[in-house]
Amino acid sequence: MFLEPGFGNQRSGWIEVICGSMFSGKTEELIRRLKRARIANQKVEVFKPSKDVRYDDKKVVSHDENAMLSRPIVLSKEIMSIHEETQVIGIDEAQFFDSDLPKFCVALAEQGKRVIIAGLDMDFRGEPFGPMPNLLAVAEYITKVHAICSHCGNLATHSYRLSEEKQTIVLGEKDKYEPRCRTCFSMGTILDFRHK
Repeated sequence: MFLEPGFGNQRSGWIEVICGSMFSGKTEELIRRLKRARIANQKVEVFKPSKDVRYDDKKVVSHDENAMLSRPIVLSKEIMSIHEETQVIGIDEAQFFDSDLPKFCVALAEQGKRVIIAGLDMDFRGEPFGPMPNLLAVAEYITKVHAICSHCGNLATHSYRLSEEKQTIVLGEKDKYEPRCRTCFSMGTILDFRHK
């Protein structure tokens, strides 16, 4: 479990990254931390990539249907337009942003802001996804969450794509992806045929 550091006692800001596979609870954890910041009367702003419209155009929404209003943006530099009094910045689906996102997150942390980021650490091929590796490198706090493998019940670390699309970014839910452990992910389509 992640316990927030004492925001008022720290002289500088910091970066927290929540990562894992699809269906692991990343957005759920992001929303939980942002709600706690609001309970503590901290000023919060939330961002998401404008291309992610799976559940809602403007809200960050978890698979469990918890939601929080956010500002959809196209380019990561748009997070620099926060209000001066904002203390906590939430960013969902960070893997969909451009490679400049880590630079802007570092700039916000250096301004004394708490930056909380959620995103997939690996794409459907099992390779590092978008700006996530660099975000993990510059973060003070990293939380890796796990789903449950839909084939064997072990901890899932990978997002296995069920459809045959080859491009890296394909928006979808359980119709296109399922969580798998390393072994079941590596077995690939063999498991698909066994369970039909």
